[in-house]
Amino acid sequence: MEKSSRFSELFLYLQDPHLVARFQHICGVHGTFARTVCVSSGSSKEAQRALSHNNGACYHQLAEENQSEMIGSGEGYNAQTTGFRKRISDTNKEESVPKNGTVVTTATAGGDIGVSGSGRSEAGADSSGAAECQYGENGGEAPAPPQSSTVKPLRKNSLTGDAGQEFLIENRFLFYLFTFGTELGNELFYITFFPFLMWNVDAFVSRRLIMVWVWVMYLGQCTKDVIGWSRPASPPVVKVEMFYNSEYSMPSTHAMSGTAIPFSLFFMTYGRWEYSFSLGCSLALCWCLLVCVSRIYMGMHSVLDVIAGVLYSTLILLFFLPALDLIDGFNLTCRYAPLIIISLHLGLGLFSFTLDTWSTSRGDTAQILGTGAGVALASHVNHYFGLMPDHTPDQLPLTMPTLSASLVGVAMLRLLVGVLVLVATRALMKAITIPLVCRLFGIPSVDVRKARQHMEVELPYRYIVYGMVGFNVLFLVPLLFRYLMLS
Repeated sequence: MEKSSRFSELFLYLQDPHLVARFQHICGVHGTFARTVCVSSGSSKEAQRALSHNNGACYHQLAEENQSEMIGSGEGYNAQTTGFRKRISDTNKEESVPKNGTVVTTATAGGDIGVSGSGRSEAGADSSGAAECQYGENGGEAPAPPQSSTVKPLRKNSLTGDAGQEFLIENRFLFYLFTFGTELGNELFYITFFPFLMWNVDAFVSRRLIMVWVWVMYLGQCTKDVIGWSRPASPPVVKVEMFYNSEYSMPSTHAMSGTAIPFSLFFMTYGRWEYSFSLGCSLALCWCLLVCVSRIYMGMHSVLDVIAGVLYSTLILLFFLPALDLIDGFNLTCRYAPLIIISLHLGLGLFSFTLDTWSTSRGDTAQILGTGAGVALASHVNHYFGLMPDHTPDQLPLTMPTLSASLVGVAMLRLLVGVLVLVATRALMKAITIPLVCRLFGIPSVDVRKARQHMEVELPYRYIVYGMVGFNVLFLVPLLFRYLMLS
């Protein structure tokens, strides 16, 4: 019983947003939160309605005996007595109090306030009555530390368009370092890293790495929707990034991809390429740590989210990596592989869309599945026509070529030409797919953002567009390189 209690305390400690806030403070990140008032559970119900700024938005708090409900982002946040936070459906559009001169409605707000078992806000309500929770000396904005600069969150919220609240940065080196780290798990990185590896280094490793990435990210996104935990509360956490703030939190898919990609790359290339074990292992470990720590720095995940992401990804790799040869061989040689590849990835997409209400993570899941299906189809076509054959065992291990200006120039030219083809493919397929799907299902296409909130539009749009992008990465672009004598 005592061990169970200690484990529960550790669990809650690792989930505590104040732990994230303390790490941000150590790294030189300071919020500019406005003054708010927290009311204790001992007051009357009329006096218990208070305002809390969370994720850059205001919330009304109604304290009950053992639970409290927050209204925001078009969804209610129900905090149970166990201390775990879970989002529940709510269609109320209740207006909140103005923040910085702007009225924030529940349709545009995001996040939640954690509530303890006694019904008090974890943001810091005092049991002796109404207590002021001030984030500056006089309850206004926190004073700027010396030699600090004011920064806005990197990108707007992908769902609500909320730009977030300004914050102060003392250590610009850590800011840029962790910004780079978090970008290692974003779309821009994927659309450049995988093609570069495919076109300039090793197509065999790249297509298998994409297979691992697809399954890790798919399982991570589905698990997020099943568990349904919200992002760390703000305040106390400073939202350095806002783009993914409306998505669920547990586990961290950045931590999952930041574990799966470098260690899978190490697993696939060690022995195939000539380099030392210590070098490969050290680079993989540094990559993983940088991505994981960056998510805490950005205020997007609790420590528990990140640890769970690393462990979950490791578990998936233990089962998936030994089966890579079998799966890749099936994709290349089975005559029914194209049909199975398309139907399997599409079926997985349909399943993921049934787990919860619409959110931006749905589109990401369909996008990942479409890319995986496209690459797998291109692998089958290449093998059928004898294009891009894999190295034979007697050609291994491969040696790293000597770096030269001509080698780097050709590699960069391949990347430039290839990415331009992918961008053109994406733009063309998007222009064709969205109006076509909207017309097919009778959905108005005037407001594209609203139209894409329908599963009938978002799933086929993402699946077809990124399926073509994935196919062209491994089939069309290498053919173009051969025609341009860049192969």
